[in-house]
Amino acid sequence: MRSLVDSGVLAAPWTAVFEDVDRARFLPPVMWPYDMTTRASTTVSRADDPDAWFGFADADVPITTQWDDGRHQGPAPGRVPTSSASAPTVVAAMLRALDVHDEMRVLEIGTGTGWNAGLLARRLGDEHVTSVEIDAAVAAAAEAALHDAGIAPTLVVGDGLLGCPQRAPFDRVVSTMAVRSVPYAWVRQAAPHGVVLTPWGTRYSNADALVRLVVADDHSRAEGRFIRPVEFMKARSHRRSRGLHTEYVPGGDVVAAADSITTTDLTAADLTDPDFAFAAGLATGRDCVSTWNRRGARVSFWLYGITDRSWAATVLDDHRPTSTVYQGGRRLLWSDLRAAHRWWTDSGEPDATRFGLTVTPDTETAWLDTPHRPVTEGEFAPA
Repeated sequence: MRSLVDSGVLAAPWTAVFEDVDRARFLPPVMWPYDMTTRASTTVSRADDPDAWFGFADADVPITTQWDDGRHQGPAPGRVPTSSASAPTVVAAMLRALDVHDEMRVLEIGTGTGWNAGLLARRLGDEHVTSVEIDAAVAAAAEAALHDAGIAPTLVVGDGLLGCPQRAPFDRVVSTMAVRSVPYAWVRQAAPHGVVLTPWGTRYSNADALVRLVVADDHSRAEGRFIRPVEFMKARSHRRSRGLHTEYVPGGDVVAAADSITTTDLTAADLTDPDFAFAAGLATGRDCVSTWNRRGARVSFWLYGITDRSWAATVLDDHRPTSTVYQGGRRLLWSDLRAAHRWWTDSGEPDATRFGLTVTPDTETAWLDTPHRPVTEGEFAPA
């Protein structure tokens, strides 16, 4: 708690709320915190090692509380983390950005452990907070934890992408899951001048950012800036998907399958930079997935087109100035990426906070510095 206050992330009246609503109340007996030393999820049991369990409960780290949409069994980490408790600094920063005031009505998308809903309900009153969770088992555990803490916001089991129209309008809508596009239901259910706060990103990478949108008087649009990089679990229907690798390169022979063989001077540091990864997702039209894997000094880097089975591949070596690039399919993805990197460097290597988003019922437009500088798909394609 002291570290949150000292860092400036937490201030009154939230300080008293965080002191009153203990995060540990909302965590399961077996959980999987992210260990900053090993940089991996580790299994911690309250029954077996209570000191470690409470230590992680108080630590500023994210904690996975469910794997594989609940299909996971056993104490070892599962395959895909699907529910979690965010790091306290992230929770505090999001609540600060939400900028709630007394008597405001808040819709939370993604109840998770229930801790964030509990903080909001303690701050605003139970009757002012509605939280939607798609997973019935996760919702039941959250309801039990909230009841144990003496807190009772309205909990709804359902698809959070649809919002909660029966309890609208809301002064604030906050999502604790990331989306690839903002559901316009959230905008419609927000009051005029209301705020929609959500992690947002493209399919290109997991380099997402938190966007704060202000709703227009007539609900014709919501617009605002990205305020900080984040990495949240995605809405189930918004998870990255590119199909099987063999659908792109049958037989696995990239040389034989390539329609184009070129070289690049881009390095692993260039391409794995999270600021560039966020920008690249905007500049490549949001229909491209990247994946990379480092082994020693060598990084295998792939691009996959979601809609047309185009692909590109290279192996980047920290000790070599250039690498061979193989591309296949209708679209030359690497050429697009190279053009996007040139635009990004020419623009001063902007981080996520220089971008913004405008959402209407039919469009979603990212922009750099001002809405008058839209990042338009195809704008960076090579001549």
